[in-house]
Amino acid sequence: MSFTEKLRKSWIEETFLKRECVKFIPSSWDLHRCNPVCQVCQNLIRCCCGHLMGEHSWREFVPPLSLYPGPGQDVEESWSMEVYTRASPTNAFGIVDFQDTATRVCRAKYVRVAVDSKSEALLQLMLREWQMERPKLLLTVQGGSENFILPPKVKQAFSKGLITAALSTGAWILTDGIDTGVSKYVGEAVKIFGDHDLRKRNTVGITPWGVIDNNTDLIGRDVFRPYQPLGNPLSKRARLNGFHSHFLLVDDGTLGKHGCQQGLRRKLEKHIQLQKIHPRLNQGVPVVCVVVEGGPAIVSTVLDYVSNVPPVPVFVFEGSGRAADLLAFLHKQTANDRQLDPDIIEDFLVRIANVFEVERAEATCLYTLLQQCMDHRDSITIFDSESEDQMATDAAILTTTLKGTKASPAEQLSMALGWDRADIAQKDILVYGQHWQVGALEQAMLDALVMDRVSFVKLLIDNGMTMSRFLTMDRLEELYNTPQGQTQRFLHHLVEDAKQTSLPIGHRLSLIDMGLVIEYLYGGAYRSTYTRKNFRAAYNRMQGKEGRRDRSGSLSKQKRGMKPNSNRNSSPQDLHFFRTAQPYRHKEQDVSPGNSQGKVVMSPDIGGASILVSFNFNDLFVWAVLQQRQQMALFLWQHGEEALARAIVACKLYRSMAFEARESSMYDNIAERFKAYSLEFGQLAVDVLDCAFRQSEQMAMKLLTSEMDAWSHFTCLQMAVSSCHRPFVSHSCTQTLLTDLWTGPLNMRKSSSLKIILSLLLPPAILLLEFKSKAEMCHVPQTHEPMLFGLDSAKSPPTTEGSDHMDNQDAERGLSFHHKYLGPVSETVSSVTVQCLSWVTRLYDFYTAPVVKFWFHTMSYLAFLMLFSYVVLVKMENQPSVQEWVVITYIVSTAVEKTREVLMSEPRSLNQKLKIWFSEYWNISDFVAILLFLVGLAMRWQANPYQTAGRITYCLDIIFWFVRVMDLLAVNQHAGPYLTMITKMTRNMFFIVVMMAIVLLSYGVSRKAILSPDEEPSWSLARDIVFKPYWMIFGEVYADQIDSTSTLTWHHHPTSCGSTTVTAT
Repeated sequence: MSFTEKLRKSWIEETFLKRECVKFIPSSWDLHRCNPVCQVCQNLIRCCCGHLMGEHSWREFVPPLSLYPGPGQDVEESWSMEVYTRASPTNAFGIVDFQDTATRVCRAKYVRVAVDSKSEALLQLMLREWQMERPKLLLTVQGGSENFILPPKVKQAFSKGLITAALSTGAWILTDGIDTGVSKYVGEAVKIFGDHDLRKRNTVGITPWGVIDNNTDLIGRDVFRPYQPLGNPLSKRARLNGFHSHFLLVDDGTLGKHGCQQGLRRKLEKHIQLQKIHPRLNQGVPVVCVVVEGGPAIVSTVLDYVSNVPPVPVFVFEGSGRAADLLAFLHKQTANDRQLDPDIIEDFLVRIANVFEVERAEATCLYTLLQQCMDHRDSITIFDSESEDQMATDAAILTTTLKGTKASPAEQLSMALGWDRADIAQKDILVYGQHWQVGALEQAMLDALVMDRVSFVKLLIDNGMTMSRFLTMDRLEELYNTPQGQTQRFLHHLVEDAKQTSLPIGHRLSLIDMGLVIEYLYGGAYRSTYTRKNFRAAYNRMQGKEGRRDRSGSLSKQKRGMKPNSNRNSSPQDLHFFRTAQPYRHKEQDVSPGNSQGKVVMSPDIGGASILVSFNFNDLFVWAVLQQRQQMALFLWQHGEEALARAIVACKLYRSMAFEARESSMYDNIAERFKAYSLEFGQLAVDVLDCAFRQSEQMAMKLLTSEMDAWSHFTCLQMAVSSCHRPFVSHSCTQTLLTDLWTGPLNMRKSSSLKIILSLLLPPAILLLEFKSKAEMCHVPQTHEPMLFGLDSAKSPPTTEGSDHMDNQDAERGLSFHHKYLGPVSETVSSVTVQCLSWVTRLYDFYTAPVVKFWFHTMSYLAFLMLFSYVVLVKMENQPSVQEWVVITYIVSTAVEKTREVLMSEPRSLNQKLKIWFSEYWNISDFVAILLFLVGLAMRWQANPYQTAGRITYCLDIIFWFVRVMDLLAVNQHAGPYLTMITKMTRNMFFIVVMMAIVLLSYGVSRKAILSPDEEPSWSLARDIVFKPYWMIFGEVYADQIDSTSTLTWHHHPTSCGSTTVTAT
C-alpha cells in the first residue's frame, strides 16, 4: 500500500464514524421471557434498534440477565440514538463491484458514516478522496421508495431529461440509492443514457446502512468487495442499485428502519448550495428537487424545499402517481390565485385518503400541507410529458432552476455559464427588455473566455458585445494569467526561453512577455506589436499611472486596447521587402487594417502624449492559440479580418510550440496535439486560398502579397514560407504567383532559359522578347526602385481623357510615380522620345527580372570559379596576376554585399540580425569561404613559408565555392528534389555513422592493443586505431603486415633483345 493510500485510509477512519447500539431495550414485553435469558430469547427478541441481543456491543452496558423489568424500571422506556448508541471509527469503506451487470462494469465507491457526520467532511470526501468533479447543479430526486410502474412516456421523459440535464451541466444526482422505487428508475436512466466513465456518473446514493441487504459483506477498510444485488426475495431489506457511482451509507445504529438519511441528505444539500458553481463565479450551486410519485412524506419534503430561504425549486412529473399527481392537480386548480370550491375540496380529500390509504383526519392534515405548498407555487413547476407544447425535459428542469431560485439576471447568466448551456441563456436570460447592470455582460464575456465557453462567447457577440469596448489591457493580461495547470507551466517555460532567464515564483505575465514569446515562436524578423517601442513606452506609463490609482477607478475605461499606429513607425530599412500589390495598397490611416474591426479609442493624455490604443480579435485569437484552446481559436478565427493570415500564424505558432514541447521532453501527446492543431489551421489556410483562387485568381494573388500592419508588415506568402507550410506553397495560386514573381515583367513560357542566356550574351536580342502588360503586372508586388525613377509611366502611350481618369486612380493607389509627381505625359512629346523611353524601360525590366538576375549571377559565378581554379592550379607569383585580382574583387564585393544584407535586415539589434542571418546554412558557408579567402590573401603577400600556406588556404577555400554551386542547382526542378533528399538522408545517417564509429573504435582499440603491446605514447596511435580498421571494411586487410614472414624478392633477368624480365620469389 502506498503512502498516499495509507494517509487516505487513516483520514477516513479518523473523520468518519459508525454507530452501534450498546444497550438492549426490548421492542416488546409480550414475547417469550425467561429468567435468566435463554438462547431462544437472544434469537427472537429484538431491541428497539432492530438488532438481536447477540448483535449488540456491550462496551458500556452489561447484557441483561432477565427481560423482566427491574425495580423502578419503566416498562415503556423509549430508545434514543443519542443515549444508547456509541460512535467508533468506521469499518466499511472502499469499492463495491456489482456482480449481476454483465453488459458493463459497474463499480461504486462507498463509505459507512454516522448520521451526525459533518457536511464539510462529506463534501471533502467526495471532492478530494473520491475525486468527483465539482458540482455545477444538484439534482435531488425524491419519490416513492416502494416499487411502482411509470407510464412509458413519463419514464422516457424522466430518464432522458434527467441524465441529459446532468451530463450537459456537470450536475450531481442524489437519490436513496436502493434498487426499488424512484432510485431504481434513476439507475435505469443511467444505464440507458448515462456515461460509461465512472468519473462522469456522479450519481450518489444516500442510503441507510441498516436497510441494506447483506451489508456485512461491505465491512472492511479500503477494500474491494463483490456485491450480489439479487438477495432473498422474502427479505424486507433493500438492495443497492448497481448503476450509482457513489454511496454514503448512513448509520444511526438501527436495523431495517428507513428515513434516518433524510436529515443528513438535507444538510449536505444545503452545504453544497453554499459552494461556488465555478472558482471564477460567485454564484452558488443551485439545487432543484425532482419529484416522481411519492408517499405522504414527500408532501412534507416539498414544503420544506419551497419554504426554504432561498427557496429550492421543485420539478414535478405529472402522471407519475400519488403525491406528484396530487401536487400537479392542486397547482393547476389554484392557478391565478383561484380558490377551490367546497365540492372540489371534498373530492380532493377523498382522493388523498384513497391514494395514501389514510384516515380522514390525516388526509385533512395532508391537504393543509399541500395548500401551504401552493403558497410558494412560483417555486413549483409541473411537467406534463403527455402535452405536445412542452419543451425538452432537460431544458424544462434548467429553466425551473433559473426561475425558481429568484436570482437576478446576472446570477442566472452565471448559472447558465457554469452549466455551459447557451441555449438556456438565449431563451430565458438574454431576452428583449431585460435590464442589466453596467459591466455585467462584460464580466460575463471575461468569464466565458476564461472558462473556455465558446458558445457563450458567440452568444454575447451576437447580442452586441463589441471587442473594442471589452478587451482592455487589464483583461488581456488577466486572460494570459489564467491558471491552467500544465498549459500555464508550458507558457512560463516559453517566457523563460524567450527572455533567457528564470522567472520568479508567482511571476505575473505581461503583454511584453507575450510579445517576446510570439517573436520567439515565430522566429525570423517577425516583430510583435507588444514589443515595439511605442507600445513599451505607453505600457510603462499606463502601468505607472495605474499604480497610483485605484484599479477600480476610471483608468480601465481609458485603456481600451493598446496597439500603437505602426504605420508611423515604418523604417526605411523595410523598403527592400515586397510592397503591397499596388491596386490594394491601403492609404496611411490611423487604424491598421487588422484593427478595423474594433472601435478606436483615443486615450487621454498619459505622460504628456496622446496615444492611440486598440485591441481586437487578432489579440484574442493569439491568446487562444497560446493558451491551447483550439475550439476558441477556431471560433475567433471566423471573426475579424485577415482570416488567411491568422490561419497561417496559428499554424506556425502551433508548430513551434510542438517543437518546444519535444525539446523540453514533455509528454509526447502534447507535441502530437500541437501538431494536430497546426495541421487543422494549415488546412483552413489552404481551403481559404483555394476558395479565393476559384472565385478570382487576380484577387487571390493580391491577397497573398498584401502587407498586413497587424502582422509585422508581413505578407501571407512570407508567413507561409517562414512557416514551412508546404501544402500552402504548393497550391496552384501560390505557384502561379511565384512564377510571375520569378519571371517578373518577362512574358515567356517555352525555352525561357535559352532565351535569357542568349539575351545576356547578345543584348540587342532583348528588344525581341515579349513583356507583360501593365494589367498583367498589377498583382505582382513591385520594389521601390521603379517608383523612384518613374519608369512604369513610360510603358503606356499618351492616353485619352477617360484613361487619364483611370491613371489618376492608379496613381492614387501608388502605381504611377510619374503621374503623381511629373504630371501626365504631354501629347506634344515626340514618338521618338516615347520609343526611346520604351526601349529603356524594356532594358530595365529585363535586367531587373529575378530570373535574369539568377542566370546572370550563375554565369558570373561559373566564370569566377573558372578564374579561381586557374589561380590555384598555376604557379603563384609574388604579385597577384590579373585573374587573381578579378577573383579578389569578386570575393570582396561578395563580402560587402553580405554585410549590407545583414545590416539592412529587419530585426532591430545587431545580435538579432546576425542570429537570423547565420540561421541559414549557405550563409554560414559563405562566411567561412570569405573568411578563409581573406586569411589566405593576407598570407600570400608574405614571404615563404607564409606564401605557400596562403596558396594552400586558397586550395582549401575553393572547395567551399564549388559546394556553393549546389545552391544554384536547387532552383532546378529536376536537380532540386535530389538535393533535398540527399540533405535529409545525410542528416538521418548521422546516428548510423555514430553507431558504426562505436563498433569501429571498439575493434580498433582491441586490435591495436593485441598486435602492438610495446607501443610508445604518440599521436600515431589514434591514427592506427581508426585508419586501418576503417579500410578493412572495404577489403584492404594489410596482408603484408599481418603475415610478416612472407617476403617478396624481385629478380631482374636481361633477355637477348635487350629487355628485362622481372620475377618474384
